[in-house]
Amino acid sequence: MTTPDADDPSRLEPHVTLQAVTRTFAGQKSTPAVHALGPVDLTLRKGEFFAVVGPSGCGKSTLLEVLAGISAPTSGQIIFEGQPITGRVPDGVGVVFQEDACFPWLNVTDNIALGLQALPLSETERRQRVEDALALTGLKAFAQAFPAQLSGGMRQRVCIARTLIMRPRLILLDEPFGALDQQTRLLMGEEVLRLWRQSGATIFLITHALDEAAMLADRIGVMSARPGRLIDLVETGWPPERDSRIVELPQFGQLTARLWRSLRGESLKSLDSSQATQ
Repeated sequence: MTTPDADDPSRLEPHVTLQAVTRTFAGQKSTPAVHALGPVDLTLRKGEFFAVVGPSGCGKSTLLEVLAGISAPTSGQIIFEGQPITGRVPDGVGVVFQEDACFPWLNVTDNIALGLQALPLSETERRQRVEDALALTGLKAFAQAFPAQLSGGMRQRVCIARTLIMRPRLILLDEPFGALDQQTRLLMGEEVLRLWRQSGATIFLITHALDEAAMLADRIGVMSARPGRLIDLVETGWPPERDSRIVELPQFGQLTARLWRSLRGESLKSLDSSQATQ
């Protein structure tokens, strides 16, 4: 595993490129089609931590789904490591969702190891990967515990470990801490930053929390009300070796204030639109 270096020129290399990506959901007999997303043009740099914020219903999760290959864009294309993403999750991409995806009948070790069943690995390699993932996520002492015995934050760590064990080069996080309290979210954010530094992966995070985006990301994309488009790209300027203590800095408050200036009008549009349809 490698640690991202802010001065490493390779970190400016394109890793994922979205070109004029849109997503429209077909209408039903009594409902019109919904233009949910785009067009979106974006390049993710190799090894960066990129976060997206936007008003409710703006297409953030839709953007992540087309980026993951879970659903295909209506138009445009997505290029990952030089190859188009064509409607399936490609090798080298891992996804973590907000929902608790632990299997209650499996212990922590078996939950984490689940994805390895499809890989042609020796038993020694499987055990080593599980041990590495347990150590990396701080779950070694809970290897034999079941999800019901864990806190919400620890269960989410199990889900992250299950993704990391596949050694993805691009990790997509869809509001993974949305159900946690503020203090736990900050601490879990520190865990994700540590894992990011150790894995060297590119991370794409969807979040509704401006402070979470401001703390975690190298760059932040602000999305408009539906159909979601990128209306601002913000460089945070943080060093890779950061943690939750940056929330105490004056620059942190300035950064979240800028995000809110970009987002406030779009959030009002989204609110007005949702009220109009009720």
